[in-house]
Amino acid sequence: MRRWVPVLVLLAIAAVLLLWPRSGATYAVPAAELDAARSGLAALPVVDRGPYEEYDRSEFGDGWAEGADGCTTRDEVLRRDLTGVTLDGCRVMSGTLLDPYGGDPVQFDRSRPAEVQIDHVVALADAWRSGASSWSDAQRVEFANDPLNLLAVDGDLNQEKGSGNAATWLPPDESYRCPYAIRQIAVKQRYGLWVTHAERDALARQLRGCVVIAESAPDG
Repeated sequence: MRRWVPVLVLLAIAAVLLLWPRSGATYAVPAAELDAARSGLAALPVVDRGPYEEYDRSEFGDGWAEGADGCTTRDEVLRRDLTGVTLDGCRVMSGTLLDPYGGDPVQFDRSRPAEVQIDHVVALADAWRSGASSWSDAQRVEFANDPLNLLAVDGDLNQEKGSGNAATWLPPDESYRCPYAIRQIAVKQRYGLWVTHAERDALARQLRGCVVIAESAPDG
């Protein structure tokens, strides 16, 4: 059964999204966000990875979900994560991504969709092997389309990551590794997924390297 993250945690994650730098600056997180991630990581079940469980992408639905207005989850994430977006209805035709994984700008054009891809922060195959294999079809479709678990990223880096978890792959831009770890923890906590010992240790290392947003001194 799903374990929902407290509303405060989700609000803190939203704050990080708003505070992500749009240049080469270091990604900093609110202290409350970091504390919530540490608590969340401590609460995640830790298991040794068992035998490989066969995984098929279709277990999480037939591609991106589409709303009544015809907008797909993919277009919604592109519209959220890109700047200078041009639209054809709700379809994102072009825009610029400051890739969080590599730190470089990537130009998106719908005629070259592979250059900007939508990553499942907790990969679907990893989710399948850490609890999702026992979910209903509806739960898996919801997971695959949850904006909390989706990021527009450089296509090559998305392919490089594959189904890796934090123990086997981290963003090349080291300044983004803290927010990346926080987001993985939030997703796994929200859906009641487990982590391996190596994955837990890797996430803990990234949390120790987080830069915390400096609080303003009180007036007077």
